[in-house]
Amino acid sequence: MSRKNLIIMIVAFIVEVLITYFIASFFSVRFIEVMFFTGIAFAGGTFYFSSSGGAMSRLFASQASGQTGIIQKREQFTYQIGPIFITSLIFFLIGLVFFLLLVWGIIPPQEV
Repeated sequence: MSRKNLIIMIVAFIVEVLITYFIASFFSVRFIEVMFFTGIAFAGGTFYFSSSGGAMSRLFASQASGQTGIIQKREQFTYQIGPIFITSLIFFLIGLVFFLLLVWGIIPPQEV
């Protein structure tokens, strides 16, 4: 792994932690209770914006073909795994472990 990718991963992880912290403080819940859900959002958003040729691309091409009558060439679905997606996936998996520990009662509920 290159130094550039490692720096990108560290910065992305810090940003994800900060956003999760602010969401948790806004709703007055613990950080680990929100981590799973924000991890899903980060990983899903990163996947959506770094892929091409998916369902949305086909929808837009179909709409353009219907309006203009010109049939466009279809793009194959491609995805490039980058350092931000890997970081989001790791954040999601850590959040999943904490979420399961909360659901199973291993981590006690928050004291009020």
